[in-house]
Amino acid sequence: MHYADYKTILSPKNGMNLYRGCTHGCIYCDSRSTCYQMDHDFEDIEVKRDAPRILEAQLKKKRNLCMIGTGSMCDPYIHLEEELQMTRQCLSLIERYGFGLSILTKSSRILRDMDILKAINNKTKCVVQVTLTTFDEDLCRQIEPNVSTTFERFQVLKAMNEAGIPTVVWLCPILPFINDSEENLRGLLDYCIEAKVHGILCFGFGMTLREGDREYFYKALDNLFPGMKERYIETFGDSYSCHSPNGVRLNEIFRKVCKEHNILYKTDEVFRYLNEFETKSRQSSLLEHF
Repeated sequence: MHYADYKTILSPKNGMNLYRGCTHGCIYCDSRSTCYQMDHDFEDIEVKRDAPRILEAQLKKKRNLCMIGTGSMCDPYIHLEEELQMTRQCLSLIERYGFGLSILTKSSRILRDMDILKAINNKTKCVVQVTLTTFDEDLCRQIEPNVSTTFERFQVLKAMNEAGIPTVVWLCPILPFINDSEENLRGLLDYCIEAKVHGILCFGFGMTLREGDREYFYKALDNLFPGMKERYIETFGDSYSCHSPNGVRLNEIFRKVCKEHNILYKTDEVFRYLNEFETKSRQSSLLEHF
């Protein structure tokens, strides 16, 4: 771990990342790609010094309330969060100033902050997003070794539903020849149905590989699935997008199940929901007039 100085915490589109790097060890992580110009070891977490203070200053300057998003580049609940509690401090500020929250994680550590998530959702809108890739728990521990298992994440989704907090699942990546089976997809969709998720984001059935990410992934394949790297090279070469040969069938199943259970699944509709700010106090005041 090391600290670095930053002038801003929020991006122009209101994204918030408090850390750079990750210790979850997922073998497919795109954030390892060299295009992100990380000049330190990926597991040597960069902590943005004074992030809560900087965030508060930025929130105070905003003319309009909006949704604040976090988790797209670095999971807000990496192991260091237990000690530093940077995410909790920043969520408290988001709640205090009346902003909405869209937060993405793979960790059950998010349950620690249930009190703040509820408070945000009572004022505006809090959407908890959880990534699910692999229904098989043993396979999950192989490709996502240092993070909550799929079943534990399913329990997070159920807990959020019971608390009245809407959820969205990121169904990705689906690794060709590894977890791109109908059995895997249906198992994950069953979890989504039982947890009553509001939407599912799926960007097709496959994965992406580019410099930095590809090398780490192939090394993991050699350790976990001997011979699989050669199959990837033969099938995809140096392609950025690696589509599952089962993609068409899996997409048919995905769309059919989502329609049957009234789950948002069109990418633009899900992102519109995530970005749309809502003021519940205003809704309540309007209802009082009827």
